[in-house]
Amino acid sequence: MTLSETEQAAIAADNTTVATPELVNFYSFTLADLEAFLKKYGKEKFRAQQIFKWVYESRVTDFDQMLNLSKDLRAELKNLITFKLPPVIKHLISVDGTQKFLFDVGQGNSIEAVVIPSDDRLTLCVSSEIGCNMACKFCFTGKQNLKRRLTADEIVGQFMVVQDSLAAEGQGRKLSNIVFMGMGEPLDNSDNVFKSIDVIHSPWGVNLSLKKITVSTSGLIPEMYKVAEAKVRLAVSLNAYSDEVRSQVMPINKKYPLKDLLEECKRYYRATGEKITMEYVLLKGVTDQIDHARQLVKLLRDVPCKINLIPFNEHPGSDFERPSDEAVQAFHAETQKLGAQTLLRRTMGRDIFAACGQLTTKNIERPERMDTSNSKIGGTNVRSFSSGQPSL
Repeated sequence: MTLSETEQAAIAADNTTVATPELVNFYSFTLADLEAFLKKYGKEKFRAQQIFKWVYESRVTDFDQMLNLSKDLRAELKNLITFKLPPVIKHLISVDGTQKFLFDVGQGNSIEAVVIPSDDRLTLCVSSEIGCNMACKFCFTGKQNLKRRLTADEIVGQFMVVQDSLAAEGQGRKLSNIVFMGMGEPLDNSDNVFKSIDVIHSPWGVNLSLKKITVSTSGLIPEMYKVAEAKVRLAVSLNAYSDEVRSQVMPINKKYPLKDLLEECKRYYRATGEKITMEYVLLKGVTDQIDHARQLVKLLRDVPCKINLIPFNEHPGSDFERPSDEAVQAFHAETQKLGAQTLLRRTMGRDIFAACGQLTTKNIERPERMDTSNSKIGGTNVRSFSSGQPSL
């Protein structure tokens, strides 16, 4: 029996599989991205602002509840966009109020973000990469090879998960500052870092002031101009008073020496008028001597900056030691005597491995099954979450 052309076409249509578009994670969109995405599907540009307001201001992530969108549009968007945040594996709370969140980012990988409280602010330190290429000798993350760079939605997701957690706990405080000082070198992932900053700063997004956003770098000079272009604060992981010492503890200095790094810092200041924050880790016998303090002040004499002094936070396998409190205080006093603007950073979160230089992809045991019960371990509040995701 020979089928007619009409019958053949009908059978072909029945056997045709219509490809379902892959859902796009909302948190990967800047406002401009979402406007372009909606335009692609023939939707009005102003709808992007409406959706951003629902999500970031009202924290509504169900299209059916976005009542100023038409019913047909809501139904269509549900087949195009998803709202995916990185699941929390574990949430640790230090005796000093510091909080650490361990996130599942898939394929056996995890990242950490840290909430640092103070009287006048609540700062979130976010990660930008899984592992790090910089291999700084004193940093726990630096001992782990770079596995991959985080996407913009994974960076924004850290902020949103922590903000939601604070709201759920009824603390009455919101994150006031964000620093890109967690795992990874932010400027080694500059596209995704600055895309996430676009969302975090946008008045339709998180609406955080640019003055409350700081990007830290170990000295990746070719990318540093982007910090000035974004008009956010710059922090430089300096950690030495000479090229010889810096090259020993920070391999990047062999490619981008201090002279070039400090000149780039001056360019940043000329472009923004903002002082640079110099991070200086005090390593026993390496960078903590009185003469080192004098050389540091001399080195930075012509650079508009303030200096954060950070006593080394020890971690497993480290080749360095933390200086004595007396050595730290003497170093601080010497820099102040010489006229430098220095701050001795208070060490926070050491009991939960959340202090500067202690972040890692693997330092927290991950139980096979987690619940929402609380327990006390050595004075540290440990909260585990069932994420509905496979165990890493």
